[in-house]
Amino acid sequence: MTSPVAVLFDIDETLVHTGGAGARSWAYAFDKLYGVEADIGQHTSAGETDPEVGAKTFEAVLGRRPAPSEMVSVYSQYLLHLTEDIWQSQEYRVFDGVVSTLTRLSSAGVILGVVSGAMEGAARTKLMPGNLNRFFIFGAYGSDSPDRAELTRSAIAKAGRLHGRGLDREEVMVVGDTPRDMEAAQVAGATSVGVATGRYNAGQLTEAGAVHVLNSLEEPFPGT
Repeated sequence: MTSPVAVLFDIDETLVHTGGAGARSWAYAFDKLYGVEADIGQHTSAGETDPEVGAKTFEAVLGRRPAPSEMVSVYSQYLLHLTEDIWQSQEYRVFDGVVSTLTRLSSAGVILGVVSGAMEGAARTKLMPGNLNRFFIFGAYGSDSPDRAELTRSAIAKAGRLHGRGLDREEVMVVGDTPRDMEAAQVAGATSVGVATGRYNAGQLTEAGAVHVLNSLEEPFPGT
C-alpha cells in the first residue's frame, strides 16, 4: 500500500463531536433575524455543506428561497453564536485516537489539510476547543463551494501545490464519517477512508464506496 502524501480530514463527527453547538447556532441565527424556529436536523442530512444546510433550512422555515445577501447575514449570526457556544458545549469532545493519529502523520511528513462542508470560520472555530488547528496547514471549506466534490478537488489541488506536483489518487486520502464524504473523495480523485464515529456504520460507509473503513482513529491508519 502506498503511503499517503496528503491526508484531508472532515471535522464534524470525524475529528470532534460539538455537542450540538452547530445546530443551536443555526437556530439562533434564524430566530435573531426572522423570529422563527429552525431545526436543521429536520431539513438537512449529514455531510451537506453549510451553504446547502442554510439554504434548505431557510426555504423550509420561511417558505421561499433566500437572496445571497440574506444568507450572508445568516452565516454571520451563526458564526457569532458558534464562537461562544462551542466553548460552553458540555458534550464537546475530540474523538479517541485523533490527536495521536494527527501527531503521527505530521511527524511522518504527511501534508494535513481540512476538507469540510462548514464555512471556513465555522470549521476553524469547531477545532479550537480541542486545540486541533495546530495540525492543519491548509483547508477547503463550504465557503469555497457548496458542492462537496468541488471543494475536495480544491483541497487536493492545494496539497499538490504545497508538494510541488500533482498528486495521484493513491497519494491523497480523504477521511470522513458520511457517505457524502466517500462519494466526494471518489469523484475528486482521492482514496476514501471512512470512520464510523458518526451516524453511519462501517457497512454503510463501505456501501458508499469507502476504500478503507475504520471504526475509529484509534485503529492503525491506512498506509502508515
